[in-house]
Amino acid sequence: MRYAIVIEKAGENFSGYVPDLPGCIATGATVKETEKVLREAIEFHLAGLREDGAPIPQPSSRVDYVDVAV
Repeated sequence: MRYAIVIEKAGENFSGYVPDLPGCIATGATVKETEKVLREAIEFHLAGLREDGAPIPQPSSRVDYVDVAV
């Protein structure tokens, strides 16, 4: 599966979350580290859902950029 992730600057670190998996979050010192830890968090989150017999949310979020005049 391919889930959208959002990584934001959070003070001296970075914070990331998965819009389609509420509660699935991670932090890291760099964007690359945050992405790695977030990937692990997604796998752990999905494993927990499977273990609980809960449905696995299908990816549905879309990420894009828009240009605006400043």
